[in-house]
Amino acid sequence: MSDIAKEILKIASKAVKKAQKRSLENGIANVYSKNGNIYFQLPDGTITQEQPKEYTT
Repeated sequence: MSDIAKEILKIASKAVKKAQKRSLENGIANVYSKNGNIYFQLPDGTITQEQPKEYTT
């Protein structure tokens, strides 16, 4: 991997972590997908596969 690619990944990773932190601070769950499964990281730090009531229609 080139030096520029490494630098871009470093900057992008930092931006994602900042956005994730800000979402949790604002009471918004972070949503992840791993091996086809959806996970929610709730503002209290809990990780669950149960969809929060705020996300149901």
